[in-house]
Amino acid sequence: MRPISQAVNRIDQAFQAAKEQGKAALIPFITVGDPDIKTSVEIIMELEAAGADMVELGVPYSDPLADGPVIQRSSSRALEHHITIKECINVAKICREQGSQLPFILFTYFNPVLQSGLETFFELLRDHDISGLIIPDLPIEESGPVRELATQYGIHLIPLVAPTSNERISKIVAHAQGFIYCISSLGVTGSRSNFYLGIEDFLATVKQSTTLPIAVGFGISNQAQVRRFAELCDGVVVGSAIVRCIEETLPLLANEKTKSQGLLHIREFVAKLKE
Repeated sequence: MRPISQAVNRIDQAFQAAKEQGKAALIPFITVGDPDIKTSVEIIMELEAAGADMVELGVPYSDPLADGPVIQRSSSRALEHHITIKECINVAKICREQGSQLPFILFTYFNPVLQSGLETFFELLRDHDISGLIIPDLPIEESGPVRELATQYGIHLIPLVAPTSNERISKIVAHAQGFIYCISSLGVTGSRSNFYLGIEDFLATVKQSTTLPIAVGFGISNQAQVRRFAELCDGVVVGSAIVRCIEETLPLLANEKTKSQGLLHIREFVAKLKE
């Protein structure tokens, strides 16, 4: 095995830069391959231009238990083109070749990781300059082998903490890397107007349990919500709202004559969230 780089992780750098600017990091999520790989790369470059601090690369999956209908539809569209986890990982390399400096976080269910083989999977992450990993269906109690390899390869394995985690919070954050992903609401992803009633207390409890940055996601969809959570957290994740924006723009993206117009629409949506 080749020596593993000890370079500072891009996620740590991004949170530090945001902190120095007195801002929360904006973390958009996209489903890679929706509508196709080339367009996903173009969208990521627009997200960076709009002020995104890092990007979650969602691997399309046939049974996405944590995802609501918007992301489920995007996964179905991507899977129609047989998008694989390796292609999703390769998107990070293509973006880097086009000058992107964003930290990339791979969001994937565990089965595609197992199918790749753990060692091979982490070699791919390292070789394609992916900084973080989120596996929503991997319980902390079963994450030992993945966590060890993540540490070995310098990849941050980022845990999800739900409002119902209660006494498990300290156990989950004890092994965390990069940041803690706090779930704002019970249930699956998707835009919503109301969040978990005790969200402020929940976020305060997580913050008291770790020295790592905390980010909040699930359901955050507009500028007012981003602003609200930016006051409480170090980072804000926006997923379904951006995936829906892409979905609404698909007719423009499908035509080379109107594609730039569609990309601009996505960029402006994210730029407004960042304001």
